[in-house]
Amino acid sequence: MEYSYPLRADWSTEEIMIVTEFFTCVEKAIEKGVGRDQLLNAYNVFKKVVPSMAEEKTLFKEFKEASGYECYKVVKRAKESMSGDLIKM
Repeated sequence: MEYSYPLRADWSTEEIMIVTEFFTCVEKAIEKGVGRDQLLNAYNVFKKVVPSMAEEKTLFKEFKEASGYECYKVVKRAKESMSGDLIKM
């Protein structure tokens, strides 16, 4: 990984860890696969840090520009899949 996650200076250490965990799950889903439940749990906690849809879209765009990975498609596939499924893009 030769890029950094889109983080905000006003977030607490805990919030940074939550957001980082979500982006890590997205990476895993694209690179080798991640459990649906793990991914959606990370996303739901992420949404507590970033409740605004506009801010979520901004972070997803920044992450895609840095990494090439598209969070929206990963989350969409997870939401459409069954509990216990492996999400692999």
